[in-house]
Amino acid sequence: MTLRIAYFGTGNLAVPSFLSLLDSRHQIVGLVTQPDRTGRGHHQHINPLKMAAVERGLPVLQPDSIKTPEALAALEEWQADLFVVAADGQMLSPQLLAIPRLGTINIHASLLPKYRGATPIHAAVLNGDAETGITIIQIEPKMDAGPMLGVVRTAIQPDETTGHLEERLAELAIPLVCRVIDEIEAGVARPVLQDPAQVTRVRKLTKADGRIDWSRPAIDVERHVRGMQPWPGPFS
Repeated sequence: MTLRIAYFGTGNLAVPSFLSLLDSRHQIVGLVTQPDRTGRGHHQHINPLKMAAVERGLPVLQPDSIKTPEALAALEEWQADLFVVAADGQMLSPQLLAIPRLGTINIHASLLPKYRGATPIHAAVLNGDAETGITIIQIEPKMDAGPMLGVVRTAIQPDETTGHLEERLAELAIPLVCRVIDEIEAGVARPVLQDPAQVTRVRKLTKADGRIDWSRPAIDVERHVRGMQPWPGPFS
């Protein structure tokens, strides 16, 4: 059986899994991604997910809010069996989550329930964690709180930046998300509840978070320099 999948994603973490699913036996019926952004010098940021979708002739939704009636109606028309989300950046409403018959899964870049929120890869580097990973969860209205469907772990290298770690995690996610989708299709997925006593949360970062605090111990400064690359960028 071939599943009809709608993919939600924008950041670098989302790209490899999207490209892999495009070449899988399943059918990607559309992409939801953030609106095009203009950077310094009025240059358009290149969105590799959008480029790949357009090359395949797939419909692309780029709403400022995915909660509008127009966006929800467009998603209904795709008749997707499953929504797959990775680094999308928008809260998904109960109305949206009710659309696909097999639910919505999220590719999250931490070992949940640790580091729920927007910047889990930064947090792992900043805190000097020995390992991190990818967790696939079933999305519920509460952020990153759904049951876990699959996990893959990896050691964090001593000299690794947030950007390099994100690239590795994005590649590690490919076989995991494919396996989880196959298990959902076959009706053999085994959700595991997260332990609420182990929950930690991380917030969005701003440009100001890149400032180095030289009063901190040397090991904290070193982690900060690695953790803030490539964004928001360490500075002094």
